[in-house]
Amino acid sequence: MGDFNQEVDMSEMFKVPEQLRAKAHVKSMEEYQTMYKASIEDPETFWGDMARGFHWETPFTKVGPTFNFDRAKGPVHMSWFDGGKTNIAYNCLDRNVERGLGDRIAIHYECNDMDDQHASFSYTQVLEMVCKFANALKAEGVTKGDRVSIYLPMTVELPAAMLACARIGAVHSVVFGGFSADALAGRIVDAQSKVVITADGVMRATKPVQLKSITDKACQLAEAQGFKVERVVCVGRLKGTPYADQVKHDWVEGRDVWCSDFIGSQPATCAVEWVASEDPLFMLYTSGSTGRPKGVLHTTAGYMLGTFATMKYVFDYQMEDTFFCTADCGWITGHSYITYGPMLNGATQVLFEGVPTHPEVDRFWKICAKYKVTTFYTAPTAIRALMKSGEEPVTRNDLSSLRLLGSVGEPINPEAWKWYHRVVGGGRCAIADTYWQTETGSHLLAPLVGAVDCKPGSACFPFFGVEVAILDDKGVELEGECSGNLVLKRPPPSMMRSLYGDHARFEEAYFSQFNGYYFTGDGCKRDKDGYYWLTGRMDDVINVSGHRIGTAEVESALVAFSKVAEAAVVGFPHDIKGEGIYCYVTLNEGEEYDDALKPKLKAQVREMIGAFATPDEIHWAPGLPKTRSGKIMRRVLRKIALPDYLTQDLGDTSTLADPSVVDVLKANHPRAAK
Repeated sequence: MGDFNQEVDMSEMFKVPEQLRAKAHVKSMEEYQTMYKASIEDPETFWGDMARGFHWETPFTKVGPTFNFDRAKGPVHMSWFDGGKTNIAYNCLDRNVERGLGDRIAIHYECNDMDDQHASFSYTQVLEMVCKFANALKAEGVTKGDRVSIYLPMTVELPAAMLACARIGAVHSVVFGGFSADALAGRIVDAQSKVVITADGVMRATKPVQLKSITDKACQLAEAQGFKVERVVCVGRLKGTPYADQVKHDWVEGRDVWCSDFIGSQPATCAVEWVASEDPLFMLYTSGSTGRPKGVLHTTAGYMLGTFATMKYVFDYQMEDTFFCTADCGWITGHSYITYGPMLNGATQVLFEGVPTHPEVDRFWKICAKYKVTTFYTAPTAIRALMKSGEEPVTRNDLSSLRLLGSVGEPINPEAWKWYHRVVGGGRCAIADTYWQTETGSHLLAPLVGAVDCKPGSACFPFFGVEVAILDDKGVELEGECSGNLVLKRPPPSMMRSLYGDHARFEEAYFSQFNGYYFTGDGCKRDKDGYYWLTGRMDDVINVSGHRIGTAEVESALVAFSKVAEAAVVGFPHDIKGEGIYCYVTLNEGEEYDDALKPKLKAQVREMIGAFATPDEIHWAPGLPKTRSGKIMRRVLRKIALPDYLTQDLGDTSTLADPSVVDVLKANHPRAAK
């Protein structure tokens, strides 16, 4: 990746807005560097002092981290806050009520439809809901360490169910509502969840999602694999609404119960189960796993500190802020920056059930205006999709309350970064481009927006307690300006501790590539100023005639072309070069898909990266195959790029938001008979 410099102007800098710096928790680069150094060199004081701001039923005796990343020295392990006992739900809710925030709004729940019954919930109300839910689970026989699978839409019951599990020491396993019955069944069986919490259905834009019907089928599939679900708790999301007749499902007497009946008569107070720092909090299955599902296991105290600290410092959270994270709680972003991080900080936030384009393409911006959102956190995929509709849907809404914009899920290309900054942020907002993983639980790289001048497309610098290195392919640490494999030298507090029920797989997946390091699986470049740039998954690196080219580099070059909205790049077998570069390109709305544009796009890449990176094939893609969370399903694109694409088995495409895009891609195939 030596020519990555040519992709973007790495000297382009956006200064910290002075109005942000004045109130920020960290006000200068020097202050960030001092705090960062303390977090690495004196974790006992840095993290210990922060942790003592929470309630500990039994104080911890050692901060940590105690860890081993070197498999030659024994099993990989890590721990933080040894000897302590606490409860994250107590610290999210009771602690805030006790410090006078009981009447403060915790959640503004915004429904799918504009005219639906939106509702706001105070910290006291959320606490009561969580306690009733927790008591009902206990009455069902759920105890500390038991797993509970949650398959819900983005209603307030979702974070409430998660917090109810945490309150009684149960381990929640949230499964994204876009997963199929097969995927849900696999996760239920792996977790051995005797209780499943679901809903009758939900409207996603104008389409009903049959959650209960999918759950019914998943329970049948689980039973066929030898595991029986004993209780299905069903939230009546569409029951009694005009959409009630659009959901069809079974009802198994003795197993199924409406959530309102399940929790209705339970008391609104519930004793807390105090758990050890390293007791499990939740498991979350990584998407796209093959074979048996891969359940990432997070524990209590370190995760609590990691999500609290990143929420406070990366988003520079102030008590007058209103936070809006657009993620689903079925993914790690929703866990860390909806259910836990905001509530640990006593934040007010928006929980959105719908999609950004319903009923119109400005729904995000209408929500920001309605609740006077100050901090908005979304994915580059969403930003690029909304860019296609132009500036007017953004600018017709009053977004003057915004002060900080966040990006999550994948590297944001500089063009999208600058559009986000200029159009959504009005040129006055800071941007926090955050890099992290399901496995790390909270941010690894991100700018502290009051202290760090940002470079569009760069995740900037490591967060407190995150010690990164860049290795070459032989495992040698590289210094200064370089590119290679991004690794961690120590565990940040919120890092996963294992894969549920399979520690050997955990070690093999993350610690076998470079002994003594956790391998993120991502390629990374550090520029001459010390800024970090993610260059794509190392398995998304294409080797063209001996040149290693990150797919993210080519995608950024294509999207920099004025008519291009989005691009996805994969490798394909090439007789001469070994691998060729295959590009799927989506144009802005209203642009004509004219083959005369293809040479111009190839020239753009050639100019920005080099002749060796010139695309071999450009495939017009009015739509890309994406999951409901917005992730591009690249394995489908790789198979469509093959010469025998018509006979390729594309595998399970049930989680695609719009499966019809696959047929369009085949029909538009450059090799298709015209």
